Formats: sequence, structure tokens, C-alpha cells
Amino acid sequence: MNAPIDGLRNRIWDELKVGDEASIEKTVGSRDLYLFAHASGNLNPLHMPTFDMDHDGVSDAVAPSMWVGSLISSVLGNVLPGPGTLYRQQSFDFVGRAHVGDVINIHVRLLEKLESPNVVFETIVSKVGGPIIAAGQAIVSAPTEHVTLSHQDLPPLLLEEHDHFARLIEAAKKLEPMPTAVVCPDDANSLKGTLLAMRAGLIIPILIGSKVKIEEAAKASHEDLTLIQIIDIPDHVAAAAKAVELVHSNQVRAIMKGNLHSDELLAQVVKKEGGLRASRRISHVFAMNVPTLDHPLFISDAAINIAPDLMTKVDITQNAIDLAQACGIASPLVAIMSAVETINVNIPSSMEAAILAKMADRGQITGGIVDGPLAMDNAIDMGAAKTKKLESPVAGRAQVLIVPNLESGNMLAKQLTFVSHAQPAGLVLGAKIPVMLTSRADNEMARLASCALAQLYDYFRRNKKSALSEE
Repeated sequence: MNAPIDGLRNRIWDELKVGDEASIEKTVGSRDLYLFAHASGNLNPLHMPTFDMDHDGVSDAVAPSMWVGSLISSVLGNVLPGPGTLYRQQSFDFVGRAHVGDVINIHVRLLEKLESPNVVFETIVSKVGGPIIAAGQAIVSAPTEHVTLSHQDLPPLLLEEHDHFARLIEAAKKLEPMPTAVVCPDDANSLKGTLLAMRAGLIIPILIGSKVKIEEAAKASHEDLTLIQIIDIPDHVAAAAKAVELVHSNQVRAIMKGNLHSDELLAQVVKKEGGLRASRRISHVFAMNVPTLDHPLFISDAAINIAPDLMTKVDITQNAIDLAQACGIASPLVAIMSAVETINVNIPSSMEAAILAKMADRGQITGGIVDGPLAMDNAIDMGAAKTKKLESPVAGRAQVLIVPNLESGNMLAKQLTFVSHAQPAGLVLGAKIPVMLTSRADNEMARLASCALAQLYDYFRRNKKSALSEE
């Protein structure tokens, strides 16, 4: 017996019979454990999805017994007897354990009808096709009047999870560490982020900057730099120039920004003589791990090109598509953004969006499905796209957002970071090598994720396929 598809309908005390039974199935997820920890205040590390007792990379977390027991209420309250049911007593004997990924069956069977409205249920939680986890009895007050409720989704809950980045980082760890010039890592954030990426097997760093300041930062952070090469160049501009020189001499395959201004580093990257220019315009891509989305979200350009013209936007779009492909999205869905989803001659970005979409149709932009103009709501939300009756393969599903200009992109990326609790990572593309242009305010995870992006993009460029396509 299960709840009706179109809603919840109860059975009153008079209709219940001994032997009536109902059940549901549920997969134990990491979110369940985090939600229970928040709701109960139980922070036992055994119940955290990150708990790994034997350090084999596989979670050994045990689902809290009281969370397992609480699932009984979903059957009693939704199915049998259904809406209007109230608990009076519940007993449990916990004879097994549930783990993340287990599919469990929650079952109730009516044992006895007491004086109206009370009834006794047998309650059992077990692994599907496996042993019992919890067994007991519940006494509830059954409803005495019929109630039918229409289906209603619960408001979404926002959890700060970073599963998308974790997958990218794990894929990058399987590749050979990438020799990387790190420019001026002389503060705690940039140095610790560099060493975290090194220990994760993502990069082999060469530190360029003031040796005195770098060693002071290491001492303050209790880090040992004995086995790491340091090139002592105190001047920021000269340090950035040295990083570019190491690229030309094939000593490094990537550059990471440390504690210096972006302009100081990029000036050396883009200079016509001795720089790292390639055939495309250089652009920046934010990869955002947004808790409410089931995929990473790529935003470009929010850091380099202030007011790009049409042909610059072609390169911006192609660079972003390439990075999305490098991260395992075979054919990225690309929204060319504007304030509206219809062409308006008074809004230049809407005109350019339509042209870019047609250029993609003609093969002048490749590797993704491109459409525009699209506004933020109907690019990212299927409900908004349907409300506006948009016939588009991208609307409501966009994985890549190409913004009209740097101001709009920068505000969007920071809104997602500081209001929506997204985790950002970033990469400069279009040069001869990837450049990790992290903010000085970025934490260690942002720097680690940016290193993973650089690794995956470097692999994609050299092998013409994504490292994640081999998973």
C-alpha cells in the first residue's frame, strides 16, 4: 500500500483492520545525515558523511539510529493511517546499522485495535533484500475523519555542499601533477592553498617572489618549504615576468596568482612581446559550485574583459565551452545572457546574444549548444522558462552563462558566492597555458578547486578529450 500519486488520503479508525500494512523505500544520502545533525545538534563524527575510519577514501559513516527510527513516521503520517495520525508511543530495538548509499525499507503492520482512536503497529526498518536494522512497536491515535491532501512540495533546504568540486578534484588527482609557477605566495591563504594542492597531487609548485616574505608566511602557518624550489624575486612585476619565462622554457605548464594584483600578473601574460598570447582572446571563467544546482555553473567573463565586443564574446564563449567540456560536460548548454529573452534593439546585449546563437548554429562556435538572448530567470529555472513559453534547448537548463559585460558577471558571481553560499573557482583561458587567477580573499578550497580546473583543462587541450570521460 502506498500514498496516492496525486496526494495523501487517510484511513480512519473504523476502516482499519488487523493485518493492514504499508511500506516505503528510501536511499540513505549524505544530506540526510547533515540535516539530522543540524536538527538534532548531534555532531558525533561517526554520523558525519566525511568519517573515514580506515582512510581508504570510502565513508564509514553510520546513519544515526534515531534518524532511522524517525522514518517510521513517514509511513504512519503519509500512508497508513495517513494524515491526521498522532503518535502516542514508540519502542525500538536497533539490531543493525544503515550507511550512506543503503536502500532501506520502512514497513508498518497493524497488530491490534485498541479503544478508538488508538491502534498498535509493528514497525520494521530493514535493508532492501537484507537484514533488519530496527524493529519495534508504535501506538498511534488514528484519524477519525477523512482527510485528503493535495501533493505539496516542501520548501527547498540549502546545504553548503561541494560535491561538484570534489568530483573534479578526485579526477584531477588521477593525472600527473602539473608543474606550476606560483607568483608571490607570501601570505597565509595563497601559500597554504598552494601546499594543499601540492599534497593533493595536483601541482608541483615553483614559488616565485620574496624569499624572506614567503618563508615568514610559511613559519606563521607552521609549514615546511625545505623540498620546494623558491626563486627569490621580491618585485611583483619581475616575479610575474619570471613565471612567463618559465612557461617559455617548458619548466611549468600553468601559472597561479598569489598575493599580488591581477593586473600585475596579467600584464606579463598578455604583452605582445614575450607574453603568452595565443590565437584567442584571453578570458576568465568562474566555475561555481552552487548548492541548489545538480551541476557546476560556469560564468564568463567576470574578471578580464570589461566591455567585450561581439568577436571578443565569440572567444569568451568558446573558452567557457572548452572548460566545461574539460570538466566532463560533453555538450554544454550555453546561455548568452541579457536583461530580456527577446531581441530588443535598445538593448545591445540582446542583439549580440542572438548573433552568437546563430554563429553557433553555423559552426563558428563549437562544442556546445548555444542560445540567446536569455534572462537569468529563464536561463537557469525551468519553471520560469515554461511560464514564458520559451522553446529552447538551453532555457531552464543552462550550464554556462555568458554575461554581457564584466560588471554584470562580477556582481552575479559574487552574489552567488556571498548570498547563495556557492563555492567559486576560477581560471584564465585563451593563453598558451592556464592561469589560476584566484582572489586574495579566496579560501584554500577555492585555490584547490582552481588547481583541479587547470589540471583538467590542460589534459583536455593536450588530449582533445576530458579526463572525466574515462571514468
